Amino acid sequence: MESARAYAWKALNRIVLEHGYASLILRGMEGYSREDRSLISEIVYGTLRNYTRLSYQWEDLASHVKQKTAVLLNMSVYQLFFLDRIPDYAVINEACSLVSEKEKGFVNAVLHKVQKRGMIAPEFHDELERMAFETSHPLWLLKLWSAHYGMENAVKIAEADQQRPIVYGRRNPLKISREELFSDRKVHFLEADCFTYDGILTETSWFDEGKVLIQDRASQAVGRLLEAEPGMCVLDACAAPGTKTQEIASEMKNQGMITALDLHEERVKLIEQLMVKTGVSIVSCRAADASKPIMGMEPESMDRILVDAPCSGLGDLSHKPEIRMHVTPESLDELTKLQASILENAAAYLKKGGRMVYSTCTLNRKENENQVNTFLKRHPEFERISEKTWFPYELESDGFYAAVLTKTGSAMVK
Repeated sequence: MESARAYAWKALNRIVLEHGYASLILRGMEGYSREDRSLISEIVYGTLRNYTRLSYQWEDLASHVKQKTAVLLNMSVYQLFFLDRIPDYAVINEACSLVSEKEKGFVNAVLHKVQKRGMIAPEFHDELERMAFETSHPLWLLKLWSAHYGMENAVKIAEADQQRPIVYGRRNPLKISREELFSDRKVHFLEADCFTYDGILTETSWFDEGKVLIQDRASQAVGRLLEAEPGMCVLDACAAPGTKTQEIASEMKNQGMITALDLHEERVKLIEQLMVKTGVSIVSCRAADASKPIMGMEPESMDRILVDAPCSGLGDLSHKPEIRMHVTPESLDELTKLQASILENAAAYLKKGGRMVYSTCTLNRKENENQVNTFLKRHPEFERISEKTWFPYELESDGFYAAVLTKTGSAMVK
């Protein structure tokens, strides 16, 4: 088996150069010890969270560097300056061992120069430039957040993105009581069924038996906004991987009917597997495009609808730091069209007096408030009950947005 650092380098190459997702790629490290898995994760996520800043440390010392070698240099610089437990000589020796004979001298020389010089930074014209560099966010993104939420919030969001995310659990009331779960002294309840755990939750019998789930704190709050009750008919329009679907089913005490949609068959299977594991029997899973009419579903037949729309994920940059490397202003605009289509289509299935929640895990008014405002202008039969943005620094969670809408009348005939 290759070394932990060799695995981390290969993983980073796939993420940085092939636009892969870190969480999916790192699933392949099961054969490593817990200590090595921890090191791999630290190197991969730490490098991604600081990528721009790391590149700056050596780019004036070299030119025409191969892409994979650049990734290796960044990974090594991260270890030199951010991981105290690893001796500098070990970092440099390991980096040299991973490249060809031709490149060993180059890599060795660059890393030694970087080590000797220490961390450097450019001159900044303003606070946003400094924060963009220090947190390795695109400057345009910091400017967008500053325009949408104010300078102070923009800075706090970027700083929060640099933190290692907290793992939150959610109790599954269909399988375990609060008292039984609370008997484990490692469990610390926060609100409702949300808790933190002193240890690795995924290695517990609670998790294996579907008695608890991993779900971000803000995500859990979004699910509760739907206020689904036993016996209701519910549509979860963009359901995979099914965590919110399961939360809704739990709120309904596993009584009623939930239709869970996802575009891809393989992701529908993930929902089905989670429902079986967690003891849910009221969910019908279908592979369907939520932006188009849903075959077999009658208009105004749903009491509750959740549109957890596909989004840019700008609220999830601590869990998915690779997003900040690849996202562009143009890609944000493309998503708004899809979101509008899904919201428009889903709305047709809500009963008069019903409740619909539109949510995203992004921080971008175009995908959030503006999307809902545009929808309401087209649909006077809908009203906004409430809306909320959760910033990552507020709950030490992902950033989320949710708007709660209700249907007060019948759709106007056009």
